[in-house]
Amino acid sequence: MNQLVSYENAGGIAHIAMDDGRVNVMSAAMLRALHAAFDRAERDKAIVVLKGRENIFSAGFDLKVFQANSAHDIYDMLRLGAELALRLLAFPTPIVAGCTGHAFPMGAFLLLASDVRIGADGPFKIGLNEVAIGISVPGFGLELARQRLVPAFLHRTALTGEMFAPQDAAAAGFLDRVVPAKELDASVEAIAQALTKVHLPSHAATKARLRGAAIAAVRQAIEAEVTFEAYRDRIVRSAA
Repeated sequence: MNQLVSYENAGGIAHIAMDDGRVNVMSAAMLRALHAAFDRAERDKAIVVLKGRENIFSAGFDLKVFQANSAHDIYDMLRLGAELALRLLAFPTPIVAGCTGHAFPMGAFLLLASDVRIGADGPFKIGLNEVAIGISVPGFGLELARQRLVPAFLHRTALTGEMFAPQDAAAAGFLDRVVPAKELDASVEAIAQALTKVHLPSHAATKARLRGAAIAAVRQAIEAEVTFEAYRDRIVRSAA
């Protein structure tokens, strides 16, 4: 599709792979490429498999954008990311996420929004580390986490920035299953193939019923917090 995100539809399964050649930072460019890939999957009415590159699902939002202190660029990146996570949460066809390694916050948000999450075992970290690096966890991220994570783990990761190894991430609710890294592709593909037998209109209707409150809460958090004015005012206050 482009150098950041590839797209391949085979037998009703859309394989979307993130690979920026480094750590899959969720820059505005990466996020736009992911939106375009999900546009195609929605048009194709395909089951989605979403994966990262070897050893890294995503390192999360691009910290250099925050450091540059451009309200426009911060808003652009955060809004694209928030809307993508919400889109996955409400996506009309099943999404299987293959967590190929580390998943820092925006990557973790995508796991929280996906339907089935399979993680590769290994020396990887998954979670919400914002407070450990001087950033508040965004409201939309907390709402995503609230509807998937075990409460005790949610408080640990959100309030302390603790990151979890894959097995603990599964116990927390970031993942549904952990498999040896060499078995990840086959495991994800088997699940996606099984999901091709799902009646898609029934899946979409049930997802809307099951996640209706969470979808509304995420949308409300986005509209309340992820605005250009909010980031402009924050930068002005920090410079005062």
